[in-house]
Amino acid sequence: MQDPDKLFQQKIEAEIKIEPKDWMPDAYRKTLIRQISQHAHSEIVGMLPEGNWITRAPSLKRKAILLAKVQDEAGHGLYLYCATETLGVTRAQTINDLHSGKAKYSSIFNYPTLTWADIGAIGWLVDGAAILNQVMLCRTSYGPYARAMVRICKEESFHQRQGFEILLTLSRGTLEQKRMCQDAINRWYWPSLMMFGPNDSQSTHSEQSTIWKIKRMSNDELRQKFVDMIAGQVNVLGMTIPDKDLKWNEERKHYDFGEIDWNEFWNVVKGNGPCNKERLEARKKAWADGAWVREAASAYATKKNLKEKAA
Repeated sequence: MQDPDKLFQQKIEAEIKIEPKDWMPDAYRKTLIRQISQHAHSEIVGMLPEGNWITRAPSLKRKAILLAKVQDEAGHGLYLYCATETLGVTRAQTINDLHSGKAKYSSIFNYPTLTWADIGAIGWLVDGAAILNQVMLCRTSYGPYARAMVRICKEESFHQRQGFEILLTLSRGTLEQKRMCQDAINRWYWPSLMMFGPNDSQSTHSEQSTIWKIKRMSNDELRQKFVDMIAGQVNVLGMTIPDKDLKWNEERKHYDFGEIDWNEFWNVVKGNGPCNKERLEARKKAWADGAWVREAASAYATKKNLKEKAA
C-alpha cells in the first residue's frame, strides 16, 4: 500500500484540487483552518475602519459606493467562513478563537482612519496589497478556498480602483486636500508592506505552504511586486512614497526599498497597535448583540424540520 502522504503530494504536484472529502494530512488541514479563518476575520474586522466613515462621506455618491464596498467585505468574510467549515470546524469555533485572541487577523486593520483620504489609501494600498496575495490564492491547492477567491478578487479589484480614484480627486484639489492625500499615503504605506507577513527567513509557515501549493509566491516576492506596482502608480497622483531609500535598480529590474520596522509589526500582531482593543471589543459586541438573530434562525430551522418530518 502506498504512503498516503506521498499520494497526497503527487496529487498536489499534478495540480489536482483537494476537496473536503479527500484525505489530507492533519497539518495541511490545520494550516488551512488557520489561514482561511484568519482571512475571514480580516475581511470582517476590515469593515470597521471604513464603516467609521459611512456617515461622514463627503457626498451621497461617495456614501453609496462606500456602503457597497463594506457590504462586499461582509460577503467575502461569509464565503471564507463557509470554506473554513468544509474543513470540519464550526463557525462558532472560529469566532470564539477570534474573540479569545487565539486567532489573528491582518495587522493593517488595527490602524485608525483619521480623514476621508484614509478611505482612498485603504482602497489603493491595502486592497492593492490584498489583491496581489489573493490572485495567487485563486490557484491554491484547496478547492473551496480557490473558488471563493475568484469572486473576491473581482470585487477587490473594484475596491482598489475606487480608492485610487478618491486619492486622484484629492490630489487635484486644494492645497489642503493634497496635503491630506499625502498624509494618508505616509501613514498607510508601511503598514501595507507589512501585510505580506514577515521576511521569508522569519516566516514560520511559508515554506511548507509553498510545498503544498497553498501559497504560490513567498512573502518577499509578493512585497517586491507590490512596491514595483505602487512606485509607478504614485506618479499619477503627483505624490511621493515615504521611503527615502526607494529607487529603481537597473541591474535587478526592481525597486530597492527601505527596511520595514518589524518591531512595530510584531507589536501590533501581539495586540498593542493603536486600535487592537477597540476592534476586538467591537466584534465581541456585534456577536453578542446578534445572538437573538442566530437563536431565532435556529428555532425557525428546527421548527421547519419538525414540520417536514411530520408531513
